[in-house]
Amino acid sequence: MPIITTNDGSHSIYSEQYGVTYHSKFGAITESAHVFIAAGLRYKAVVQQEIAILETGFGTGLNAFMTWLEAEKRNLKVAYLGLETFPVTEAEAAALNYPAGLGCPGREDDFRELHRADWNVRHALSEQFSFEKRRTPIEKFSEREAFDLIYFDAFAPQSQPELWTEEVFLHMYESLKPEGVLVTYCAQGHFKRTLKKVGFTVERLQGPPGKREMTRAQK
Repeated sequence: MPIITTNDGSHSIYSEQYGVTYHSKFGAITESAHVFIAAGLRYKAVVQQEIAILETGFGTGLNAFMTWLEAEKRNLKVAYLGLETFPVTEAEAAALNYPAGLGCPGREDDFRELHRADWNVRHALSEQFSFEKRRTPIEKFSEREAFDLIYFDAFAPQSQPELWTEEVFLHMYESLKPEGVLVTYCAQGHFKRTLKKVGFTVERLQGPPGKREMTRAQK
């Protein structure tokens, strides 16, 4: 798939299947840092040091890699599960400039390991970060009170409407532990009403560059 350079210099991938990029054109690293790390991981790290994370849309691995780095920086213990049904190739992943863009070019092999790692196996990648990825469709995923934090990073509702349904977010709600949090770049009114309908308390936050708002929802 074509690799593009976003406004902050970091790469993203253009999905020809869905006609959209994997990240904001205003900055892939900037968006992930704002939506998932700052509003999600750091928010939970204030109250707990061990955090189980579900990512819906593993994609390029950027969110997982940034979470790994943040876990080591803050001495957190993170257990990470990423869902992805259309994985990027190892060659595509190797072309992405995230380690350099994050100021850690010596971690390129660690970033690539996220893509080389076997599926459906839990990997202890460091003392702070364990990682698993599954080829499970988001709409078919359901667990009970297994996660503290969900990175909901599917393509936008207009591209994948089947992933933004009441049934999917009921499963997300059920998958969270009490006081668990879901964060996403999306702030559409219908989406937020759906979150409230299944039981979430919804908080509107300032969005990353290029977006006025984002959403954080709590169980």
